[in-house]
Amino acid sequence: MQDSQLANTAHDDSLAAFVEVRPRLFGIAYRMLGSSAEAEDIVQDVWLRWQTSDRNAVQNASAFLATTTTRLALNLAQSARSRRETYVGSWLPEPVATEGDPHLGAERAAALEFAVLLLLEKLTPTERAAYVLREAFDYPYHEISEVLQTSEANVRQLVSRARKHISNGRRTSVSAAERRRLFTAFVEAARNGDLEQLERLLASDVASSADGGGIVRATRTPVVGRERVAKFIAAIASHFRNGVTLTWIEANAQPAILISRGTDAVACATIDASEEGIHHIMWMMRPSKLAAISHLNRSLGRAHLEPTSSTQPPEC
Repeated sequence: MQDSQLANTAHDDSLAAFVEVRPRLFGIAYRMLGSSAEAEDIVQDVWLRWQTSDRNAVQNASAFLATTTTRLALNLAQSARSRRETYVGSWLPEPVATEGDPHLGAERAAALEFAVLLLLEKLTPTERAAYVLREAFDYPYHEISEVLQTSEANVRQLVSRARKHISNGRRTSVSAAERRRLFTAFVEAARNGDLEQLERLLASDVASSADGGGIVRATRTPVVGRERVAKFIAAIASHFRNGVTLTWIEANAQPAILISRGTDAVACATIDASEEGIHHIMWMMRPSKLAAISHLNRSLGRAHLEPTSSTQPPEC
């Protein structure tokens, strides 16, 4: 076999090895960063490094690629923490579509829902990495210790602290079916400006957070409390009706509403709920965070909600 043929064969093998694990690499980076755009940049960087690496010295391509991804995401997470300290308004994760082909490579849904990603933001990057690798991808502790270059005992402590933080920070969630029911009722009440129905659906200490990133007009601090949030939603009821279309989508493995004006998405909204009712309403409004999910929605050609529609959100 000629040198050129050998080179082509080696390239094909390296490409196949990368393509096979690419969804997992994106899944790791996204959960570490809460940003689809930054996760894609990490994966691209990993591919470039993989092309120039000495692959003959790599015994396990999947482990090598996952390790490279995690370490690059760790470095970026450190700088992201400082950037978000000066972020304009509330920071919320960038929504990713999980209908059909989710491109997240998850064996488990852990650290994918918006509420969990927000809690992970409060962890150190190393704690977050340990939790993601263990809870979302079921990596053995000894492999995580190699990735993070620390002892297995320390990894167990990192995961334990992260689990405790997530458990203490999140209320007992309702079933997926109940969350869909609450969200459907919320959307109908919001469109109708039904103040009484909104108050019945909301927990006493509910919060409504909007991420406009200083680019679009949005509340810069969360609106908190049942009466205040209900009045706020009722006051903007026209935003759910006039000149916009509402489309049920699945984002981060949970029901969400994409609000569009013409062909442009202006917001993606979702909720978190407990037995007391809806306790967090999240509005992703920064245009850069809506670009990918808006493009996918158009390509799938989903049906929109009509003003009197009782269309149910997608099964997740």
